[in-house]
Amino acid sequence: MINNILVTGGAGFIGANFIRMLLNECPGLNVVNLDLLTYAGNLSSLSDCAGKPGYVFVHGDIKDYNTVSGTIKKYGIEGVINFAAESHVDRSISGPGIFIETNVTGTLNLLQCAKECKIKRFMQISTDEVYGSLGSEGMFTEASLIKPNSPYSASKAAADHLVHAFHHTFGMDTVITRCSNNYGPYQFPEKMIPLCINNARHDKPIPVYGDGLQIRDWLYVYDHCSAIWAVFRKASAGEVFNVGGCNEKSNLELVKSILKILGKPESLISFVKDRPGHDRRYAIDASRIMKTFDWKPSVTFEEGIEKTVKWYLANQDWLDMVTSGDYRKYYEQMYSGRSPL
Repeated sequence: MINNILVTGGAGFIGANFIRMLLNECPGLNVVNLDLLTYAGNLSSLSDCAGKPGYVFVHGDIKDYNTVSGTIKKYGIEGVINFAAESHVDRSISGPGIFIETNVTGTLNLLQCAKECKIKRFMQISTDEVYGSLGSEGMFTEASLIKPNSPYSASKAAADHLVHAFHHTFGMDTVITRCSNNYGPYQFPEKMIPLCINNARHDKPIPVYGDGLQIRDWLYVYDHCSAIWAVFRKASAGEVFNVGGCNEKSNLELVKSILKILGKPESLISFVKDRPGHDRRYAIDASRIMKTFDWKPSVTFEEGIEKTVKWYLANQDWLDMVTSGDYRKYYEQMYSGRSPL
């Protein structure tokens, strides 16, 4: 049994939702959140968790050996779950360097510290994008070839290879999950769904790349978190599991569904020049995790996207805060006027 867990990147979208799930559903678990708080990570997404028993926030960089090693030792960490990553494909095209530094060098540092500190389990949260692009048929399985097409996906693939190498070479207990596109509360509004919602509520144009017919599999973030926890607790060392929502939608279809929920006209859709090397289709075969752990998504896409839109409408102050970059009032509320940094 692992009781003391280090979650890296826990102030980001998926990491914050994962920590909230653990604190709400796993009493007695101790969770340390190590996050650098870059532009896409902020503690306002965990405002309801501040002060809860068993939760600690550490401001730090996964690339910093002393910070990682010191945190593991100070809190008696037994398991590491690595969410920390630069993850926006567009940013990786304009500036790939930071993706290599964080996603590759940062993961290597975590692995080295985990090995030295004899961590019981190291879990890497990866992406289906490491598999590259699919044609009109077929799905990615855990046996699919790794063929990344963007600097982002290449950096995540490199990190996955390092995790596998530490398992194979040093006998470390590692597991990897590769997920499809996530959506849900607290996602930074540079990503497609919150960007669409945010622009639509202000009647601004919604940019859609190319013809909008690129296809993605969409996974509600809570369902991803429950899958991660199942794999962390139950998988055998060295295993890889794909996690998908079984919801293939074209980008255009997705945007239209959001506009319909919001009661906004499709005339807000603005087709823009496609980005370089844009993968045409991703689709996850999640049958292995479903059969192995009796896991399945708890919501349909229609249920999940409606919940998501309603959450952003009910939390427009949060959306305004993150788009403006002004996190101070939330930090003051959470830490009684003191900065956590």
